[in-house]
Amino acid sequence: MNLESIVVPPRHRLVRIADEPALWRPAVEAGLKALIACVRPTEKARYPLLPIETYAAWRRADGLPFDPWLRVHARAGARIVRGSPRSMTIAGSVGEWQEWTGLTFPISGPYVVEGALSPVEIDLATDCGAYYDPNVWMVHDLSRWHIERSSNSARQVGPETSHAH
Repeated sequence: MNLESIVVPPRHRLVRIADEPALWRPAVEAGLKALIACVRPTEKARYPLLPIETYAAWRRADGLPFDPWLRVHARAGARIVRGSPRSMTIAGSVGEWQEWTGLTFPISGPYVVEGALSPVEIDLATDCGAYYDPNVWMVHDLSRWHIERSSNSARQVGPETSHAH
């Protein structure tokens, strides 16, 4: 199973992703062994010139990923597989990019745009601008989850508690 997009409303951002059975239940019930998430790092826009692979490899002193959203997934048991420098492409004319960003592009080349995780590439000769949104592929091992049947036959999903650490 693949998680392509998760948008968390601000009021729910402190909820642990591992405590959200609605996220895991379909995959576990289907008997899947892993869930793959394409994760957009929330703090990467502060470091737009760094390659995503370098950024994804940054660790804090406790060994967890530097980025808060990557860290949420890591705490939920996910591991980073690799960076994906071009998960999504947004292309437009130079005029469109000027309208979208409020910037002027006097020469061809890369431009840092507020909020973008990587530079926008502008080519005046072809009247094209392109932005490649980088993400990080992470894999959640679902083997630690199990399904229990309650007396009213409702299914509940929860982390495996019988294994030793």
